Amino acid sequence: MNLVSGNITASQRDILGLPVCDLGWADAFAFAEEVATMPFGQSVIAFINAGNANLMMRDPEYRAVLERQIVLPDGDGVDIASMVFHGRRFPANLTSIAFVPALLTYIAKPMRVALIGAQSETLLRAADTLRQHTPWHEFLPIADGHFDEGQSDAIMEQVRAADIDILLVSMGSPAQEKWIDRHVGPGHARLVLSLGPLFDALAGSTPPMPETIRRFRLGWLYRLVKEPSRLPQRKAQIAFAYHVLRYRLSGSMMARDGANTAKAGTL
Repeated sequence: MNLVSGNITASQRDILGLPVCDLGWADAFAFAEEVATMPFGQSVIAFINAGNANLMMRDPEYRAVLERQIVLPDGDGVDIASMVFHGRRFPANLTSIAFVPALLTYIAKPMRVALIGAQSETLLRAADTLRQHTPWHEFLPIADGHFDEGQSDAIMEQVRAADIDILLVSMGSPAQEKWIDRHVGPGHARLVLSLGPLFDALAGSTPPMPETIRRFRLGWLYRLVKEPSRLPQRKAQIAFAYHVLRYRLSGSMMARDGANTAKAGTL
């Protein structure tokens, strides 16, 4: 399976039946910049990790939404799944917390960036951090993540009126991906990203992971040592491992590998 946009072509690996792009950092930045600076069209990027992969396995609607979006690998669990299914890791671990600030640094052309999600105070602090990080872009905190569903169209009218290039949405999975699928369309932004706890990290609520830990992909060990209270969350990783093993033994992957080449993600 392949993702094609302009000058960038990326193969997609089957991870539990979901096509996941195997772009490295440089190609991922180039692709995102290309779609963000186009005069028309829209691309939606989501991130898959062990936690939301578990959600996908029991929520067919969520899976269908992700299949309509461009999915990037996020976390050690997905890397392990790639090793099991394809014999190699992904070229890069494109976590949203690392990817988005780096992407905004990479894009030299001034962009108008809207933020939706998180608590009101966290949203404002995150926008301020991004302004300091990349002052050549303009950041507009549109709405926190605690609005009623009925307010969605009005919020997106604000986004449309603001002539946004990039839209960042952080509401938690699967809510953020489903909300984008229902309410965000061409004319709202050229590039849309659904994020994990990015705004919390930017606001200082979540301490950043050391670069050395990230490089050697030992995030799971770092989080366990730093936050032993997260031990119950290891159950999610065990559940993910179960899904990976079951999928590998079922033969579903081989059947999908034999399917026709597909293009996905750009609207």
